[in-house]
Amino acid sequence: MNTENLIWKNLDTQTGIPALVKPWLIDDTSLTKKLKQNFANFAVTVLSQTQGKAQNNEMGLIHSNADCIIREVELLGNQQAVVFARSIIPITNDTKDLIAIGSRPLGEILFNNPDIVRGKLQITQSGNIWGRRSTFTIGKTQLLVSEFFLERLYA
Repeated sequence: MNTENLIWKNLDTQTGIPALVKPWLIDDTSLTKKLKQNFANFAVTVLSQTQGKAQNNEMGLIHSNADCIIREVELLGNQQAVVFARSIIPITNDTKDLIAIGSRPLGEILFNNPDIVRGKLQITQSGNIWGRRSTFTIGKTQLLVSEFFLERLYA
């Protein structure tokens, strides 16, 4: 999924969100936990995990132009992709444990550590796909998680 040219808006300024999508977009708890509650069979498929630079619209949110781990995954519910997620993880001492998580859900780590602070939600739309993103602060490092809800999740 091409995420480079999307227009992001703060959640509190967005109107016209369909009723079926809204509960997924506005929920500020762990998406992993919510998906596990909704699907008997939940899994993560790592599509790619590479080292590189974040996109311009991502760099401004994490306040870093350093090399990052760019991780793209599909979250599967009952063997079907229901969410596409893109995470930008700057390579620092604060994030060294996150870089080697393999196919473990990033959300499990982020939401199980009370020292990690989540930033405000932003949302976007591309056709029938709605997305949200927010930063997470670990120590002095901010990482960015973007989640795109595929239509089969809420249709």
